[in-house]
Amino acid sequence: MIIKRIAPLSCAKITGTLYAILGLILGAVFSLISLAGGFSSGLNAGMGIGALVGTAAIVVFPIFYGLIGFITTLIGAWLYNTLAGMVGGIQMDVE
Repeated sequence: MIIKRIAPLSCAKITGTLYAILGLILGAVFSLISLAGGFSSGLNAGMGIGALVGTAAIVVFPIFYGLIGFITTLIGAWLYNTLAGMVGGIQMDVE
């Protein structure tokens, strides 16, 4: 079996979604860390900034990671298709 072509858009949609989920998880972790830092400062201003940064991380990280994953996979699949046309693709033995 030889993989001659990868549909760039469908591959990019799957990878973008996976990266968005990863961004949500990392955003939640970053949010907890920033909130803990705000609480440990003992200042009311620190808690407000920590809450703001934490909330922004939960919103921004999934969007950023999903967008970057989508774009890089779209470019990577396009490059694979271009090079596979020149050199013949990837040969795989499957049982």
